[in-house]
Amino acid sequence: MTCKQLEGKKAFVTGGAQGLGESICLRLAQEGCDVLIADINEEVVTKGALKIAESTGQDVIAAKVDVTDEESVKSAFDMASDRFGKLDIVVANAAILIAEPIAEACAEKWRAVMNVNLFGTFLTLKHASRIMKKQGNGSIIVINSKSGKKGSAANSAYAASKFGGIGLVQSVSLELAALGIRCNAICPGNLLNGTLWTDPEKGLFKQYLEAGKVPGAKNIEDVKKFYMDQVPLRRGCEYEDVGNMVVYLGSENSSYMTGQALNVTGGQMM
Repeated sequence: MTCKQLEGKKAFVTGGAQGLGESICLRLAQEGCDVLIADINEEVVTKGALKIAESTGQDVIAAKVDVTDEESVKSAFDMASDRFGKLDIVVANAAILIAEPIAEACAEKWRAVMNVNLFGTFLTLKHASRIMKKQGNGSIIVINSKSGKKGSAANSAYAASKFGGIGLVQSVSLELAALGIRCNAICPGNLLNGTLWTDPEKGLFKQYLEAGKVPGAKNIEDVKKFYMDQVPLRRGCEYEDVGNMVVYLGSENSSYMTGQALNVTGGQMM
């Protein structure tokens, strides 16, 4: 029988309906967590929660949440607290990315990225801390990016939001440490096999090719090779790589860690 590393813990995940977020929710449930999955896409998150509950036997519930709306975020946290009685792990994963050269960037799109990625994370951390302060413990995990540590051409809004996210994590960790609450960030590398990159309509391969982010790239394969060549371990980051770190930070194995922004980049960031 496989040992579950998070047996009996209760988790809350934003942006959990698809892609990396869905994978994180499944992994948490497989490790013994009951999970509230929060996402703005009500139909997809409802189906996803049911599927994960059926496959793992855990209590998995869905909530339609707009992370940029405080009442929406607060209501979801209250729902989780009422249902589970506590919250051990909160994963702030919701994010968007719109790639545009700075001279051509749409101000409204730029603001939208900051609103979801930075303000939405702030609201998530605010209400996570509100619940966790009552119980005197908890682990908050922010899914950041290597773009939170290094600028990204034609990606100023996303990088700015992620740089800000690390500052938010460090500040919140200092404030909450004395209360028994830890706050850390995970900075994944490029999830080259994930839907964020591969979606044929709005994936990053297509966006980056159209934005001229990769000099000389003539097609998507050129873009993919450019990013693969930057990784010493010669592969893209996988959902499982991020999930492994989420489990670690959510467990007592990381009980002496807070305020960190941990690279999961195959050596691309050191």
